[in-house]
Amino acid sequence: MADTPNNPILKVRGLKTSFRTDRGIVTAVDDVNFDVYPGETIGIVGESGCGKTVTSKTIMRLLPERNSIIDPTSQIMFGGLNLATATESEMREVRGDQIAMIFQEPMTSLNPVFTIGWQIDEALKYHTKLNRRERRERGIEMLRLVEIPNPAQRYKEYPHQLSGGMRQRVMIAIALCCEPDILIADEPTTALDVTIQAQVLALMGSLKEKLNTSILLITHDLGVVAQVCDRVIVMYAGRIIEQAPVSDLFKRPQHPYTKALLESIPKAGHRSPDGRLPTIAGIVPSLFDLPKGCRFQDRCKFKEQRCVDKEPDLITHDFDDRPVRCHFPLNQRVDLTTGASG
Repeated sequence: MADTPNNPILKVRGLKTSFRTDRGIVTAVDDVNFDVYPGETIGIVGESGCGKTVTSKTIMRLLPERNSIIDPTSQIMFGGLNLATATESEMREVRGDQIAMIFQEPMTSLNPVFTIGWQIDEALKYHTKLNRRERRERGIEMLRLVEIPNPAQRYKEYPHQLSGGMRQRVMIAIALCCEPDILIADEPTTALDVTIQAQVLALMGSLKEKLNTSILLITHDLGVVAQVCDRVIVMYAGRIIEQAPVSDLFKRPQHPYTKALLESIPKAGHRSPDGRLPTIAGIVPSLFDLPKGCRFQDRCKFKEQRCVDKEPDLITHDFDDRPVRCHFPLNQRVDLTTGASG
């Protein structure tokens, strides 16, 4: 595509996704806005149920149509196409070719009854004009590119014959075989041990540089975000509550929830007086019964009456140049250990 570094490759505006349930319609993603630029890695973080995966699956239009509802005013602009309203035929042209996705558990994403080569070939057959021999060569080359040993042999094998780390590498190979503009990775390292996790992250970074692919990384792991992301989107109860470059977010979080997330990262020698690891008090509110004001109010130690009365907008405040959804955002003078102003 002809996008420049100053021109986003993907623009998400007013994204709202709801579901039909036995208890009525519930909104899981509410007024989400962000851009993805060529060659950058964006992390979307938050606790389970905050809307991260629903956001990514809405972009890919992978939610079941029978019970999901994308608001007709939502915009997911990719080139000149609004993916929120695109036909299934249009989405088939985009999926796997221009936007690809890898999932959390490769054993459930790979078909156990077909060889690795057959599954790579399917993507190439649909999206390229390569002949059978060229597709096989391309598939083996992709396995080599994701650092799978003896790729020609692995090409003929079945998923159960590979380790978890190798299966995840195969998923990356399938996702990247058509050199997509955007790779969406939904918790791609959660099921892997720490050593393999580091290898997969390093591999994704090196492939991004080689192919200039943008990456949208869905994760709950802030350590992963610090390692590979350029920008971070923090979500809570279906809404974006803060966006920032990764270094800014870690140095001076502006939302109390972001601050609490950072404080809950286990650190050697840092425990509470009772010996427990730091946690965020309380639970995420039910999407069926959201509070009137700020959705984080019941868990926030900085809560004031205005937080109870009115939900804050996601805006940029005078003292900073990045958006935060908080009436009383933290500033750089707040000490992250004590919460006191300095």
